[in-house]
Amino acid sequence: MLKTLFETNRTTKRFISVFVDTSIIISAFWFSLLLRLESFSVFSETKYWLACIILVPCSLVIFVRMGLYRAILRFLSTTATWSITMAVTFSTAVLVITNFFLTVDLPKTVPVIYFALALSLIGGSRLLLRLAVSGIEKRIKIPVMIYGAGSAGRQLAVGLKSGPEFHPCVFIDDDEDKIGSVIQDIPVIPVSEARRVIKAKKISKILLALPSISRAERKLILQNLENLQVEVQTIPGIKDVIEGNASSDEIRDVDVEDLLGREPVAPEADLMSSNIFEQVVMVTGAGGSIGSELCRQILKQRPKKLVLYELSEFALYAIHQELEKINTEKQLDIEICPLIGSVQRVNRLENVMDAFNVDTVYHAAAYKHVPLVENNMVEGVRNNIFGTMYAARAAIKAGVPNFVLVSTDKAVRPTNVMGATKRMAELVLQALSKNQTKTRFTMVRFGNVLGSSGSVVPLFRRQIKEGGPVTLTHKDITRYFMTIPEAAQLVIQAGAMGKGGDVFVLDMGEPVKIRDLAVKIIRLSGLEVKDESNPHGDIEIACTGLRPGEKLYEELLIGDDVRKTNHERIMTAQEIMLPWEKLNHIIEQLDSACHNFEHAKIREILMSAPTGYHPNDPIVDLVHDAFKKRGHGAFVESDKVVRFKK
Repeated sequence: MLKTLFETNRTTKRFISVFVDTSIIISAFWFSLLLRLESFSVFSETKYWLACIILVPCSLVIFVRMGLYRAILRFLSTTATWSITMAVTFSTAVLVITNFFLTVDLPKTVPVIYFALALSLIGGSRLLLRLAVSGIEKRIKIPVMIYGAGSAGRQLAVGLKSGPEFHPCVFIDDDEDKIGSVIQDIPVIPVSEARRVIKAKKISKILLALPSISRAERKLILQNLENLQVEVQTIPGIKDVIEGNASSDEIRDVDVEDLLGREPVAPEADLMSSNIFEQVVMVTGAGGSIGSELCRQILKQRPKKLVLYELSEFALYAIHQELEKINTEKQLDIEICPLIGSVQRVNRLENVMDAFNVDTVYHAAAYKHVPLVENNMVEGVRNNIFGTMYAARAAIKAGVPNFVLVSTDKAVRPTNVMGATKRMAELVLQALSKNQTKTRFTMVRFGNVLGSSGSVVPLFRRQIKEGGPVTLTHKDITRYFMTIPEAAQLVIQAGAMGKGGDVFVLDMGEPVKIRDLAVKIIRLSGLEVKDESNPHGDIEIACTGLRPGEKLYEELLIGDDVRKTNHERIMTAQEIMLPWEKLNHIIEQLDSACHNFEHAKIREILMSAPTGYHPNDPIVDLVHDAFKKRGHGAFVESDKVVRFKK
């Protein structure tokens, strides 16, 4: 019945409140007389009825004016309590004034008794209703535990209490001064008691309200919570709230950066702006994971013009709309030029760089997914090697001062075509750097970025949501990780440090075992890993086998000759290189092999070049396999007529 009452509309609730208050005013008036005079004869006195008739409507008008019917009972606050007290006081004043002017001859103690009764009944009825609502909500809402009883935790608790989904029933805190206290009717307990309270109150979720602590501290806390078999979520950091990227009571999944515990380093302002401020900057592959973040970071440094060069129409549209929104909101007044184009079209690149008088190029256009490039060998070579060469030549011809290549750790002793093509791209830039002085070429090499297209973390979360299994290619597979914003900032800073032909390597921190990461995400989702030791667990981790070209471990350096720079996260590597005359011969051979779709020859050329390419698997190019199944060997294309060689 109460639940039905609470779900009625506001008008009905106000009508019921007025009816109840009217009954209380009448009852309080007559009871005060009965208590004082101790005789039922009071009901026969006309003067008392007259006083009651005046008291009721006047009191209701006062209650309306004091806002008693605007307050929502479930959110009853100290302000509302004060309003009730003042309203009853004014109602009592009406009774006193009525008694004086109409000579009702009320005993002097009757207004006092009326005040006490009316305040108790009007305030008490609202308090009882609030408690009833709270009791219903507690039964309906999901009980949660808040880690952190500071200002963020208290603010979160208020927000959750007023919301429809969660009921905060306990705080966890490490501060001994807070442990044992009660904040907003919520007890504060130490971490050591968490398991007992979780079981007693059937808590299924812990919310981290620690927006100001470091990632290293957050990592330790998450390690302590891993085995509690409850889902762990968090509220945004102070930085996100201040920048308007999130609200303080927004609840989200724990960031994988918190699991890794890697602390970001503030970018150096001089390096960030060196090749960008008041200059024309061009980003190839502007719609990709790294390319789009480069664009966001570049926009903050206020270039004169930002040229977005992208093959995918949708990706270009999306990043252009996002950047224009930032441009408008922050009143940057930067010209943003969205251009559709392929890096395999050298004349398009030359015209673009020349037309816009580009000062700096960030070359992020590449095919980077290892299995896809293995399946599309010719296009991988064309895009990653020849696309880089065409972009570099266009930069030289247009007189672009700075050219920065976004490279990868997979270019080091590669076992796949993608890594081999990126190492060849580095060799091309190193050779061109020695062959001219117009353009300063810089290469920046780093590992996996969190949140990029194809990143394992979103895949793991989706698989967990679907009930598993979580899939790994190998139980021992290990990778380096970095956030996209940090990677983009370091690329920009490294690009500004280059002198020509430099290969910079970013400090990726400690390598991460992917299975350990999967286990953490499963446990922090409130689930258990299902395996031989725990057959009744929730989510199984299945190993599907290494994909063609995939390595167990990635490296960042080919040799041991690595040197520190002035930036703590950027190192420089001294890698083997070829003069342009020798490299150009390899490029011509590759061009011919790609033109004739000679996949075996392409592999042979990449292996003979100083790339360190040692494939572990046979050729899996889909076109090559399709013709192989049909009994054909390599095929050549001439004058737009395809001829096949048996």
